[in-house]
Amino acid sequence: MVVAVALAAGPVEAQSTPLRWGGDSEGGAPYIEADPQDPSRVQGFDVDIAELIAKELGRPAEFIQTAYASLDQSAARGDFDIALNGLEDTPARRATLAVTVPYYEFSEVLTVRAEDAQRFRSLEDLRGHRVATLGGTTAYELLLAAAREHGVVPISYDDDVHPYEDLLHARVDAVLLDNVIAERSMRRMPGLATQPEAIAVGHYVGILGPAQRQLRDRIDVILRAAMADGRLEAILRRWLVWNDRQPKLYERLAQGTYRAAPEVGESAGVVDSDSTGASRPSGQAMAWQYLPSLLSAAVTTLVLSCLSMAIAVGLGAVIATARVYGNRVLRALFTAYVEVIRGTPILLQLFVIYYGLASVVRLPAFIAALLGLGLNYAAYESEIYRGALLAVPRGQLEAARVLGLSNWQTLRLVRAPQAFRFALAPTTNDFVAMLKDSSLVSVLTVMELTKQTQIFATNLGSWVIPGALCAAMYLAMSLPLAQVARRLEARWSAPESL
Repeated sequence: MVVAVALAAGPVEAQSTPLRWGGDSEGGAPYIEADPQDPSRVQGFDVDIAELIAKELGRPAEFIQTAYASLDQSAARGDFDIALNGLEDTPARRATLAVTVPYYEFSEVLTVRAEDAQRFRSLEDLRGHRVATLGGTTAYELLLAAAREHGVVPISYDDDVHPYEDLLHARVDAVLLDNVIAERSMRRMPGLATQPEAIAVGHYVGILGPAQRQLRDRIDVILRAAMADGRLEAILRRWLVWNDRQPKLYERLAQGTYRAAPEVGESAGVVDSDSTGASRPSGQAMAWQYLPSLLSAAVTTLVLSCLSMAIAVGLGAVIATARVYGNRVLRALFTAYVEVIRGTPILLQLFVIYYGLASVVRLPAFIAALLGLGLNYAAYESEIYRGALLAVPRGQLEAARVLGLSNWQTLRLVRAPQAFRFALAPTTNDFVAMLKDSSLVSVLTVMELTKQTQIFATNLGSWVIPGALCAAMYLAMSLPLAQVARRLEARWSAPESL
């Protein structure tokens, strides 16, 4: 068998040429995780499979850390030779990449809180309830279909850990994800129950760039040999993910009857590694299908940004005024606030507000995002307004004092109006920046424009059309504001007629 594999694989590469394979260790075990004994190394069943492939190719394995959402694009770019990370066999991947034979069959399963196990047995039982999953996956497409048919509310996440945490905290009512992820979460989080019936069945594959079909064919030979001689089974058993589905998958592959995953709502067909899968709509047709979702997400982005900016402007003005006119204690407190907020990442602040405070107060995702953006930008706005207040000529302040105006009257009638003119341009710039930074709130399950675009691009298999639409929508939101700001600046800076 080894001889046959070697002959099929062709000449052995030099030992100095590593097999570069991509994955995201943030996803954790049993796929890929940092080795607790040596954090510079990774472990997991995808790690072991990559090393098995590299060994048979006569090359050392080299892991390339890549964000999960970018694996398809990185494979197409040639950033690595192959990606292995629990990647689903989908029509989009088969249409744009070289896809290996599947090496694992999983089921999409529904996980609920233990007390709801009898109440929520299927998606039909979850009408009007929030169901979480990973964005850009088959499970997400299933939820979109269930939203149309059964009225469920799909909630998209960027990782596979927080959906189950939010399920425990009753922020969502169920999670639809792979049985591998569900079983891992069940072991880590007591109080959850997974329904035994599979909602759908899928397969994990390796993906390579479209020009790497020759290497893909060699890897297919290696994987088939590992299935036949038990090496792949040994790896899966070691990571406690072996089940009765795998022998049936291996048998279908040996008989040539493996059925590639169809698009949601389409029938499957028998395919081989060179097939492009089920027929797919064109990029233009899919753009029209996703346009309503993109427009809805753009509205969410705009509303969130406007409300957050209102909080930032109001709070920033209070902080700036207190730091200019307040006593020593007040100035110290607000200075500390500004420095802490500016010195820590906004993503960390969002996680603390939404997840860190969950044991005290369970804020809705939109409210947490609103507070996170507003409180963060308030620190920056306060510095703009403080600088603008200090920029008002001292002679005018002394004149106001000579006229008998109080500090409040001086601020309201003399200092603030002029400071507002000074602060207008940088405040406008900050609002445009907030429009873009709002993309970060997708980690809190808020479906804003960039997140919806990412899902569109994943399902289409290309960023060209989704990226162009997303950029056009951001420009449509930001350019009018910039134009209004320029007109106001020109009007207020014009010399008064005599």
